[in-house]
Amino acid sequence: MFTTPVISSLLRLLSIMVLKLCGWKVEGVFPKEVRQCVLIAAPHTTNWDMPFSLMIAFALKMPLHWVGKATIFKFPFGSLMRWMGGIPVDRAKTKNMVEATVEKFTLYSDLKIMMAPEGTRSHVSHWKSGFYHIAHGANVPIVLGFIDYKHKCGGILGVFHTTGDYDSDLKRIQAYYQPYM
Repeated sequence: MFTTPVISSLLRLLSIMVLKLCGWKVEGVFPKEVRQCVLIAAPHTTNWDMPFSLMIAFALKMPLHWVGKATIFKFPFGSLMRWMGGIPVDRAKTKNMVEATVEKFTLYSDLKIMMAPEGTRSHVSHWKSGFYHIAHGANVPIVLGFIDYKHKCGGILGVFHTTGDYDSDLKRIQAYYQPYM
């Protein structure tokens, strides 16, 4: 839907109008040189995160994808799921979702996968590590996306390159999000 001619322009215009009418601001810029990344969207607290994330992505001209189990891409909704940015991962071939997602980066030269590091809308004491291991395994940066309902803003906080030291890197990543948690 991000690359469909006319439709993507209309969705971008609609997104900008809805955000403006709701009093939201879009902050930051998606770096044009980043062709592949794992974009984390945090904090993940409500079902409204997806629509707001998509509107912010359209406003920033940032085509996003997401991964899902291959079974949800079957008839009759498979084509719609792919059009909406879904990429099927067949976990029968590999039992590891991280490895299967890393493999997708070798297949697509322009791939930005959005993930919620919490893995759930419920309050959690720690983030799941999959987003980090996918980015590190695929040698792609992590783009730090955010949504702040209190101040009605969302966007991009920055770009983070993993070092392989998960614990140290996670502390540095979460420091960006401290004002929003």
